Amino acid sequence: MKLACYIKNERLKGDSRVEALRGRLRAAGHGLYSVAGREDLQEGTDALLSLGGDGTFLMAARLAVPAGIPVLGVNFGRLGFLSENDPERVADALSRGDYHVEERDLLQIRCPDLPAEEYWPFALNEMSVSRVNPSMLGVDVEVDGVLLPTYWADGLLIATSSGSTAYSLSVGGPICLPETRVFIVAPISPHNLNVRPLIVPESSRLRISLRSRDVSAVLTMDNRTYTVPSGTRIEVCSAAERLRCLRLGRSNFINALRTRLLWGQDVRNGSVSD
Repeated sequence: MKLACYIKNERLKGDSRVEALRGRLRAAGHGLYSVAGREDLQEGTDALLSLGGDGTFLMAARLAVPAGIPVLGVNFGRLGFLSENDPERVADALSRGDYHVEERDLLQIRCPDLPAEEYWPFALNEMSVSRVNPSMLGVDVEVDGVLLPTYWADGLLIATSSGSTAYSLSVGGPICLPETRVFIVAPISPHNLNVRPLIVPESSRLRISLRSRDVSAVLTMDNRTYTVPSGTRIEVCSAAERLRCLRLGRSNFINALRTRLLWGQDVRNGSVSD
């Protein structure tokens, strides 16, 4: 296979673990080259290896989606839900063909207050709006033209199923299997005690408008942050483009929850083999 390697963290360049992975891949007959931007991708590339953590994977997605090539996340970070694969097993799994390609939904975000030429209008995990100063935000949301009750909160996020274990989880959103075709609408520190995260079909079109005493608010798309006027209007829908992920054969989302989040850990459960 012809493999491109992307590293965001400068400290990993030259790291012995990364060099050991490169050595195993070359010994198995795979062609390797490094990329720093989209213009570095070469014709005939079979996959893009994201070497790092989930933040690196999100950056790698920006290179891979326009090129239509799959991303394989190799974990040199911490939790690693997106960059889930241990470096030691990558070369062998690729050589044996023990992998499959899985497609992930992307959010498409339209906001007139962002310069179109300077931002990538997609997000894999989530987009959010949040306050800048102590004044709370009033967030009005329409789902397919139906207006929800106003969220009075520190902010609001819209997450994909892929992003359910990211920011959405930390604000009390549900965990969704990656193949679940839904969006999660979740308030951030709501001041209404009777509002809860809402799951809507990924075919929904969402319109968001803000009310605030401040003149600006923060808009985030995955790990990118922008300042927008507090009166901005945002449209969110499912993107026509999808991210292709290369998953190694033994990848298992439920096992990832158990090992990374210690999901369900309880002395009464015993070991898996009990």
